[in-house]
Order: sequence, then structure tokens, then C-alpha cells
Amino acid sequence: MVSKKSRTEVREKKHRRLRNHLAGTADRPRLAVFRSNNHMYAQVIDDTVGNTLVSASTLDKEVKAELEKTNNVEAAAHLGTVIAKKALDKGINTVVFDRGGFIYQGKIKALADAAREAGLEF
Repeated sequence: MVSKKSRTEVREKKHRRLRNHLAGTADRPRLAVFRSNNHMYAQVIDDTVGNTLVSASTLDKEVKAELEKTNNVEAAAHLGTVIAKKALDKGINTVVFDRGGFIYQGKIKALADAAREAGLEF
């Protein structure tokens, strides 16, 4: 009988493959996105030192207060604008987008498009 890998195992394998090509530097950090069933998380990471420079999620009080639901496309778009504003306040203009092994559609695409519209370049 053929055994089928779970979606999380497939996603994690894709993410490991992607990370071989993506690395954040001090002048161009990595915008990493993680999506769970209930929330979304985004952080800007400098991989040379291993520091998280900026982070935002739908768990944050100020973000959660403006959202009706925390796991839909509108919440992802709002999170994209929040992470972009925080990054621009820290002086980060360009990033490398790390979709975390998720397919680039729906919530991931909404977050990326909103971050681009708010001023981040990638």
C-alpha cells in the first residue's frame, strides 16, 4: 500500500529546499511567513546574525483588535501592511520573501501584495 505524506511534511520539505536559496543579510533581510489554522505570523530576519529585526502576527493586540477573523485573506492583507510599516520604521526597505513552503496564493499572496503596497520592495 502506498503511504501518503501529510501536508505539513510536504510543506516543511519545500521550506527546507527554499531555504537553501534564500538567506537574509543585514542590508536585505528575509521576510518569513508562517500560517497556522488560526493565525498568521510574519517576521523580518537577519540570517547572518540570526536576529529577528521586526515581527508581527494576528495574535498582537493592536492587530487583533482591528480584525473580525484572524485566519482569512483580509487578516493576511492587514498583517502585510503592519509588518511593512514596522520594517520601514526600522529603516528596512528591501527584503527577500520567504513563503515558508506555502503555495503562493490566497493568504500568502495577500500578505505579500499588501506589504509591497505599503512600501516594502521584493
